[in-house]
Amino acid sequence: MRHPIGSYVVDIRTGRVGRLMGEAGPRLMLRPVGGGREWECVPDGVRPATAVERISATTAYVNARSRGEIP
Repeated sequence: MRHPIGSYVVDIRTGRVGRLMGEAGPRLMLRPVGGGREWECVPDGVRPATAVERISATTAYVNARSRGEIP
């Protein structure tokens, strides 16, 4: 299954939610919610993120930023 660029997916190896930024050869490039360093994942290693997962990842990012953990 192909996911559109910009969609939120879950890396099933790690459980991390990321935004699909593009492809690099046979791998997908994912970026964490709120930005940051991209990571690679195999196409079969992702699934669409649910609304709850997206909201949870966004809330975790906002909370970390408010505590000064993220510049």
